[in-house]
Amino acid sequence: QVQLVESGGGLVQAGGSLSLSCAASGRTFSDYAMGWFRQVPGKEREAVAVISWTGNSWYAADFVKGRFTISRDNAKNTVSLQMNSLKPEDTAVYYCAAALTEYVVSNSDLFHTWGQGTQVTVSS
Repeated sequence: QVQLVESGGGLVQAGGSLSLSCAASGRTFSDYAMGWFRQVPGKEREAVAVISWTGNSWYAADFVKGRFTISRDNAKNTVSLQMNSLKPEDTAVYYCAAALTEYVVSNSDLFHTWGQGTQVTVSS
């Protein structure tokens, strides 16, 4: 099983940028599709972006298309989320997650390993 640790959250003004990183350890990182999800209190966790185990295909939610980019480095066992043009509605706890599949999937039920989460706050 892989273990995940996120970093890079914080407070930023609207229009600004943040980069989140997730470091993986344990089982072979390249066996996993990797995703970023987010959750605000009282709402369900939602998929933000997912990348395949090769890094050649990905999914991005409509609400982040053109603003957020997911990438991975299998040599360094990391997956990143570059967030640009941030909006107050992007405020949430962001989670890194792993799914043992070759496909790009966005259903959170298919992700069996989760990081502890990192808070992103965007002020208006």
